[in-house]
Amino acid sequence: MATHQNEIKRRESAARAAIKRAYGTPDDEFGATLFVSHHLEELDPSYWTSHFSTTRPNAQQILEALVLRSHWGGDDEIDMFDFTLPGEVTDYAVCVSFDESGKIIEITMES
Repeated sequence: MATHQNEIKRRESAARAAIKRAYGTPDDEFGATLFVSHHLEELDPSYWTSHFSTTRPNAQQILEALVLRSHWGGDDEIDMFDFTLPGEVTDYAVCVSFDESGKIIEITMES
């Protein structure tokens, strides 16, 4: 059980790091980059103020604040990790997919 929990923590950490590395790159057009730009355009400034103390946070602030919504897939439920904004303000998530060996294979925005 502890090993499974350690793997969940390892993958969550790896996923967060990969999201930050991918942001703004051509390969991330439909991942974290789209997630951030979409929400900056769509959410009311009052949301940003209440969660970030500014009406328009920068991308790094948003990426740092992502919360793990769920992890699922495969026998161990650790193939997909979904991250979203705090406060249940959106149905969208940044989804990080892992292969069987634990390597990240894709980052996408999903609804």
